[in-house]
Amino acid sequence: MKFVSTDVLEIAFHEFGPADGPVVILMHGFPYDPRCYDDVAALLAKKGIRSLVPYLRGYGPTRFLFDDTPRSGEQAALGADLLAFMDALDIQQAVLGGFDWGGRAACIVAALWPERVQGLLSCGVGYNIQDIAGAANPAPPEEEALYWYMYYFHTLRGRTALENNRKGLCQFIWKIWSPTWAFDQATYDATAASFENSDFVDIVIHSYQHRFGGIPGDPSVAEIEARLATQPDISAPSIIFKGADDGVDPPSDEDAIKSHFKGEFRQEILPGVGHNPPQEAPENFTVALLELLKMPGN
Repeated sequence: MKFVSTDVLEIAFHEFGPADGPVVILMHGFPYDPRCYDDVAALLAKKGIRSLVPYLRGYGPTRFLFDDTPRSGEQAALGADLLAFMDALDIQQAVLGGFDWGGRAACIVAALWPERVQGLLSCGVGYNIQDIAGAANPAPPEEEALYWYMYYFHTLRGRTALENNRKGLCQFIWKIWSPTWAFDQATYDATAASFENSDFVDIVIHSYQHRFGGIPGDPSVAEIEARLATQPDISAPSIIFKGADDGVDPPSDEDAIKSHFKGEFRQEILPGVGHNPPQEAPENFTVALLELLKMPGN
């Protein structure tokens, strides 16, 4: 475990591989933590790659430096945190890999600060930057049903469930989002400890309420949020992974995803994989990162 401070956070992170190796930054999502990258980082270390795996705001030992900082889970804050993490460690350029919230942070940095990104591995929806202005437009009912948890977190009932039974609720989410992944209790428990962060509930609730435009964001990242509202394109070489069994972001049309990617691009659907590709298919994830690093995968 290592720590680095930004203007806002003391970010806890794990580091694998040689200090002078090419850099990959691996970003987890909700409700996960850096443990999802243990196998990927070990495989990369054998190739001489330096992997950095931070805990997002509200997870594990990561802490806010000041009590009066808004506990925002909005997309602009996640992107700003990743950029500040890179700055604090003096990392000028890296390959970014992520899924869920972590994929969103990676997409944001790739879109707004392209000179900092050698390549991007994003999972699920692929172009993971929220169109908050269009959030009131309903999706098809089959898709809407998958988002029950987002609507749940708009209610006092949902917040109370997250406060009082975060471990049980998040384990249920793991099961339905990755229905063919036979994880054991010890694997889940190793991650669930990260949900005991005192800011976890506030940040999760803010994230799911803000993305629908229902509550204000953090004024300090308003300029970033305004830039994201234009739905900026991504020029970095990009690989998109879709889990064939993903219970919340099932595979969708490649052309719709590709419209925002202007550099080298490919999409791959992973059979037998759900919402958490790095932990469910670490070999595939590692080979894709090596491809973006322009290194041999075997």
